[in-house]
Amino acid sequence: MSNATSSNGYLVGSNLEKVLKAGHFAVTGELGPPQSADGQEIRHKAAILKGNCDAVNITDNQTAIVRMSSIGAGTIVVQEGLEPIIQMTCRDRNRLAIQSDLLGAYALGMRNLLCLTGDHQSFGNHPTAKNVFDIDSLQLVKLVSDMRDSAVFASGEAFKGPEARFFVGAAAAPFADPTEFRPYRLAKKIAAGANFIQTQLVYDIPAFAVYMEKVRSMGLHEQAYILAGVGPLKSPGMARYMKNQVPGILVPDKVIDRMNRASAPWADIPKEELTTEDKKARSQAWKDEGIRICIDLINELKEIKGVAGVHIMAIEWEEAVQPIVEGAGLLPRPVVAT
Repeated sequence: MSNATSSNGYLVGSNLEKVLKAGHFAVTGELGPPQSADGQEIRHKAAILKGNCDAVNITDNQTAIVRMSSIGAGTIVVQEGLEPIIQMTCRDRNRLAIQSDLLGAYALGMRNLLCLTGDHQSFGNHPTAKNVFDIDSLQLVKLVSDMRDSAVFASGEAFKGPEARFFVGAAAAPFADPTEFRPYRLAKKIAAGANFIQTQLVYDIPAFAVYMEKVRSMGLHEQAYILAGVGPLKSPGMARYMKNQVPGILVPDKVIDRMNRASAPWADIPKEELTTEDKKARSQAWKDEGIRICIDLINELKEIKGVAGVHIMAIEWEEAVQPIVEGAGLLPRPVVAT
């Protein structure tokens, strides 16, 4: 991997970096901060994820809805002994605020960062808020890597003391239109300084294999660690919604069929005749099948050259992560000495 390293050979020495550099198949998760000031909720979620992930993303006003700040929540996660990956969007801050927040995040013990553009504010609970977008995610990757490797701010001015050093991540959407452009967009982010990549959700393994073939032909898998996004489905309806309504996600019919088959014991009972216990049992059957599908996807992704790990997106269903990781043979998580 490129970029300036310290005397011990690491860029920053985060747990995620050490696991990836040692050649282990990495596992990252997601922890969504609450729409409140409830720090105990962060501690509860951290306890569920600890030991099952090498690091967890702390989302930044996900879906443009106001939540506890990623840095505030990340500070609690550090205190709980779990490593955070702080998400930072370009939607809400200009370059002054971004750099200021990053200095604070580093001082508070955070070492991993995921650079994102951010969902448009019109999707959230403050649709008339003004966006910022002073810089985009590509420029943010460059800004953060320059802060670390050259100890300079975006203005070119040098730090007046220790620099903020982050293991820099970026996102990739392999199936977003135009799909033929996606590997080149990835190449730009890696050239800007991204050390690891987390992809959008992958349910179509053959399509992702085609994407990774192009990635390998460009040598990108040797320049950054690529973590494929996976997520457990909760119902056939969720699968159909993602297939038909969410741009950039491919959900094959066979995945939807598997979720539908989990409904078989209740398929012939009219909806109005389903008891509360029937509904609970059917919901659990769907969740169990969603977890099994996720395990199968991970096992297939392990076989694709250039995939360095998986990013499990199970927001508000953190309890699903442990059975997924265990079922995929990824426990216990490795401990890499400094």
